[in-house]
Amino acid sequence: MRILLAEDDPLLGDGLRAGLRQLGFQVDWVQDGLAAERELSSGDYAAAVLDLGLPLKDGLAVLSALRQRKIATPILVLTARDAVPDRIRGLDLGADDYVVKPVDLHELGARLRSLVRRAHGQAQDALRWGAVLLEPAARQVSLNGAAVTLSTREFDLLQVLMLNAGRVLSREQLEQQLYSWGHEVESNAIEVHIHHLRRKLQPELIQTLRGVGYTVPRQAATA
Repeated sequence: MRILLAEDDPLLGDGLRAGLRQLGFQVDWVQDGLAAERELSSGDYAAAVLDLGLPLKDGLAVLSALRQRKIATPILVLTARDAVPDRIRGLDLGADDYVVKPVDLHELGARLRSLVRRAHGQAQDALRWGAVLLEPAARQVSLNGAAVTLSTREFDLLQVLMLNAGRVLSREQLEQQLYSWGHEVESNAIEVHIHHLRRKLQPELIQTLRGVGYTVPRQAATA
């Protein structure tokens, strides 16, 4: 799950990026408001963590500009501004969640998963398709109740496809959601991961639309 982190404090930003990566997130980190607005306008992110006190452009201004342009990426505001009027303004401008620093890293991860889940219309954390159960918080997958070992990329790919059940995603869209900056992507990486998922789970779980992309059928998916 790829997210954008917008935080200008080098120490805090580095710590958040490292910690969120340990929780299974792919993290791109920017340190000013203009960069945050640019990346969220052009990148395919599952969610964003946005500080308010950013240089070049304030976080609230970034938030307002994005929502005016109908960019619906879930945004969690993470800030030291704890006054109630600040929280109200942030939420009214379109923030999906508002957290005051300092925050427990595991709580931050849970809030991000919740935002992504709600953005995809999922009521529960676990995702199920037939006999396949994926649990994002524990990063576990089971088939008929038996644990299945997946690589990090295989798990992330399966999660993206199950969250978007019924929607066809191209290879390029999947790559954008799976790989953060600095990761080289081999041309056939997505195809290889999908082959492994079909072999380890159910062959019919992921369908290929030639020349278009891949999908998990909606009719078989339940929350």
